[in-house]
Amino acid sequence: MKTTHSSLSGTSTARSTRSATPHEQLIARAKVITARELLRYSDRTAGSQLASQRARRVMPMGVASSFQNYDPHPIVVRSARGAHMEDVDGHRYIDFSMGFGALFSGHANPIVRAAVDAQLNDGTLFVTPSEVNAEVAELLGARFGLPMWRFTNSGTEATMDAIRVARGVTGRDKIVKVEGGYHGHHDEVMVSMKPPLHLAGPAHAPHAVPATAGITAAVLGDTIVVPYNDAEALERALSNNDVACFIVEPVMENIGICKPLPGYLEAVREITQRHGTLLIFDEVKTGITAGWGGATGALGVQPDLIALAKSIGGGFPVGAFGGKAEYMDVITTGKVLHLGTYNGNPLVMAATRAVLNEVCTPAVTLGTAELNEQLLSACNDIIVSASLPAHTVQFGAKGCITWSANPVHNYRDYKETDFDLAFAQWIHGINRGVLLPPGLDEQWLISVMHTDAEVMHYADVFQEFVGELTK
Repeated sequence: MKTTHSSLSGTSTARSTRSATPHEQLIARAKVITARELLRYSDRTAGSQLASQRARRVMPMGVASSFQNYDPHPIVVRSARGAHMEDVDGHRYIDFSMGFGALFSGHANPIVRAAVDAQLNDGTLFVTPSEVNAEVAELLGARFGLPMWRFTNSGTEATMDAIRVARGVTGRDKIVKVEGGYHGHHDEVMVSMKPPLHLAGPAHAPHAVPATAGITAAVLGDTIVVPYNDAEALERALSNNDVACFIVEPVMENIGICKPLPGYLEAVREITQRHGTLLIFDEVKTGITAGWGGATGALGVQPDLIALAKSIGGGFPVGAFGGKAEYMDVITTGKVLHLGTYNGNPLVMAATRAVLNEVCTPAVTLGTAELNEQLLSACNDIIVSASLPAHTVQFGAKGCITWSANPVHNYRDYKETDFDLAFAQWIHGINRGVLLPPGLDEQWLISVMHTDAEVMHYADVFQEFVGELTK
């Protein structure tokens, strides 16, 4: 989501009558750092500012997706290779966003590039089957344990089609999603993505809050919202036996990294089965970054349907959804239509096959997660040494620093994190060549092309930031 940060005006009038607490002192120093680094950012990104001004004349916000617009203005990138990007001002960054997690294989991975180059000689779009479609489906089936697959062009399409299959199977209209969860930009799931708390209702029974204009009252009526890590709330939501599916990220990655509590997913699996509700795992963001078999394999809970995208495509626009044969058969019989001119096009399939079969092997995937663990350990040592109100979270090749002393178990916990500290760290890092996702609610990704030195540069910059924050 678009990044915002608090006023830089300093402490409140009420504090003048007492000494500032240690936390308030941290915030005050963070705001001083932020003010200085914003000026530095502006000075060093003149080319990006000019490019953004030009783009705003022909595109809303000057960007192709609203996620790409962030304060104070986005950097505009000229090129990328391996773990680096270069902006139009000539500055190089170690990329820890990696396309919001899409580039597990790295920028311009040579194996992916070779596969795409070879396919270019044989055509880019057939709109009739090619053998590579079945090859990729077999590779996904081997990883995720589900036999039947269809391809899409994005994660949004994958979750949209999975929900349609669930409705076709069950004959029910309603769906349940988690408060704070992001599942793409189709209407059914653009509900309670990041709702303002004054509209969100009670924590145990959240209101369905539209994330944008254009969501109809009928859609809101069919989308039920529950808190993550609350099996009792899901039980209540399904009690009328009228819900087609529960769509959930097995590990939430729209609010940093929010892991399931012990037994939660197992309870979710039992509750959905008992009520005849299909369980959809949205693994668009976890996917193969979570491990060779995704979060599904890592956590050991099997859903009815899975939605994938991002990391499986090596930077190419691909999505997929798969499931048990008895559910995917509603497509076979024609009861549910699944269409798309570019679905499974051979160019994207060639890239996906290379990622799944050659680049992100079990050994490479494990080694990348271990490198990420080294980074998390170094950052955690810094946090502990400085007694900061923060903690680290790892899931596979992804990680994050969450500016809260307590673990985040749901969206309401996430809202208690300190975004002044988070923004100060982000703007400090980007001015030193560390490019983190701009949303302050995302996570970094270590790709298979990051070197040890590049990864640990993050820890060095973080140490510099903490040193200044706590001096």
